[in-house]
Amino acid sequence: MSGEAPTQGIGIVMLGVRELPRSIAFYRDTLGLPLSFASDEFAFLRAGAVTLGLREAADLAEPREDGRTELVFAVEDVDRAYALLLERGVSFRIPPRLVTGDQLAADFRDPDGHVLSIFGRRRAAGEGAKEAER
Repeated sequence: MSGEAPTQGIGIVMLGVRELPRSIAFYRDTLGLPLSFASDEFAFLRAGAVTLGLREAADLAEPREDGRTELVFAVEDVDRAYALLLERGVSFRIPPRLVTGDQLAADFRDPDGHVLSIFGRRRAAGEGAKEAER
């Protein structure tokens, strides 16, 4: 077996959605991901090093609680991201809680029931002011 890798890593994560325009609005307007391309069947949004793809699937099955898939969004300040998303109408399943070391996470669902979460540190009081001075 050769040491050469057959793949180069994950480039696109595809999610099936029932109503493409509704899901584009959620990911673009609520979560703030820039839209790169959209057609009647697909949409692609920039999500850091990975592209998030949405594919319309009107017969999409109802979500289950089996924990198989979760998209985790990195954030600089969990409390700030949590507050912004609450203002934008996101209903969290689990509020920010410590999950490892100094990293917190909070879970919610998209309009089609996919589990999403925000993950990052809790910014220390005054930390933002120190960075702004630099």
